[in-house]
Amino acid sequence: MPQSDSNCRQIPVHVAIIMDGNGRWAAAHGLPRTSGHRQGAEAVRRAVEASIELGIGHLTLFGFSSENWKRPESEIRDLMSLLERYLRSEIAELHKNNVRLRIIGDRTVFAPDVAKLMSEGEALTRSNNRLNLTIALNYGGRADIVQAVRRAAEEVRLGRLDPSDITEERFAGWLLSEGLPDPDLLIRTSGEQRISNFLLWQSAYTEFVFLDILWPDFSKRDLESAITEFGRRERRYGASGA
Repeated sequence: MPQSDSNCRQIPVHVAIIMDGNGRWAAAHGLPRTSGHRQGAEAVRRAVEASIELGIGHLTLFGFSSENWKRPESEIRDLMSLLERYLRSEIAELHKNNVRLRIIGDRTVFAPDVAKLMSEGEALTRSNNRLNLTIALNYGGRADIVQAVRRAAEEVRLGRLDPSDITEERFAGWLLSEGLPDPDLLIRTSGEQRISNFLLWQSAYTEFVFLDILWPDFSKRDLESAITEFGRRERRYGASGA
């Protein structure tokens, strides 16, 4: 595993984060939920900067789940507007900092302008390698597995694949996260202790750290704290311990 030069902390290759608590942060401050989402976007920027500084190779953020469409229409509009503003303002900065952007999820439901920004951001940053930033938008872990099953079934139907040749490794290549290593560490803020349909297949041997802070308050110190806890874990992958 890569090591942090400053304190020899064990640094996970891939960190995934469920960014939870924007609404509660806004309520606690007597502000509309939109303000919580805006502050959450600032926390995204801090998480990216901290990941670069700590030498993390992959950062995956759960930006918007396929279940989030159940929220009030006014909040959905605010979230989509914020997403568009974030993409317009941050893509150039990500590129400047040698960060590769990748979006996973069903983007067919997004407005054409937003979908275009996603594609342009991915194309512009494709060759960057300082940090691989993946944002899950309109993503659901179960839907991801189902679409992978459909892809496998289509290969079988066309006679290009025998069912006996389907392995875990091959199946992982049909997931939307194709090419990404499985997360070593998954962090969820807000104190909730569930993964909410996020990276279900990919998190089979991921270490989970649940933080009591709300996402808009997330800082480099919180990321370091989670990584320190990660370093205390013994990852056995089903094998017996010492």
